Amino acid sequence: MKVLNPDQVEQFERHGYLLLESALTASQLVRLQTVLEGWVEESRSQEGPYGKTFDGRPRFDVEPGHSASAPALRRVASPIEVSNAYLEVMRNNHALHAVAQLIGPNLRFRESKVNSKLPGTATHLKFHQDLPFGPLSNDDLITVLFHLDDVGPENGPLEVVPGSHKGPLYEHWHDGVFTGAVSAEVAAWARDQVVTCSAPAGSAWLMDARLLHGSAPNLSDRPRSLFIVQYYAEDAVPLTPNHLPNRFDGELVAGAATGRVRCSDYEVSEPEMPTVASFFAVQAVGD
Repeated sequence: MKVLNPDQVEQFERHGYLLLESALTASQLVRLQTVLEGWVEESRSQEGPYGKTFDGRPRFDVEPGHSASAPALRRVASPIEVSNAYLEVMRNNHALHAVAQLIGPNLRFRESKVNSKLPGTATHLKFHQDLPFGPLSNDDLITVLFHLDDVGPENGPLEVVPGSHKGPLYEHWHDGVFTGAVSAEVAAWARDQVVTCSAPAGSAWLMDARLLHGSAPNLSDRPRSLFIVQYYAEDAVPLTPNHLPNRFDGELVAGAATGRVRCSDYEVSEPEMPTVASFFAVQAVGD
């Protein structure tokens, strides 16, 4: 199924990102929102990160200052393992068809998470690229960010650097520490080039895994939550363990298995396997 026109394909190839409107059906959106609301309510009874992922790390991560009266749930790791609604969307959505147009018909699933910025929380993402967290034999990896809320410039939207996917893979290690972010010098350059990506609930941003991106804190009175899914070309073989291991890792979600391995010419440092609850905590280590 083709969901992108030639102009959209050209835009993605040139800029490294693309907005796909109506990436979720109305019923899909409501189901995902309802499940997330339940997780937020559940978090009120917790004082810190809780639950367990596939490899034993906390599945639900909360921001410092989280409380019953002011819940600050900021990450749900691999929600597809604990919610059929999220699993079904991962396996069947309009964005998946768009990804197939962009990097080929045969696709595998890599990882998923919910990143949430509840009203007034300080959570933000420093500039980084996705590929250094999980290098593959080729770089056909696309991250899909499904908007579960309407997102404007005031509630912590995605920020991208157009065309940066055509540039280098930047170092995410600094002074012997895997910070999950680029250097201060690269971040300063990125800040001057950044484009803010607002969009309505139900839409999705598709990002090349080499694209420089980050996001600002949510300073509004409205939530900003994303269901994030990564898909990669079936002939790309993981070169390091998945930093977010899950029981659906590598599942064929489109096309067929070819038994082939395709390689790209690029170089990147091996990532560090995290031991903390979430990517937010990884980036905080570098502060």
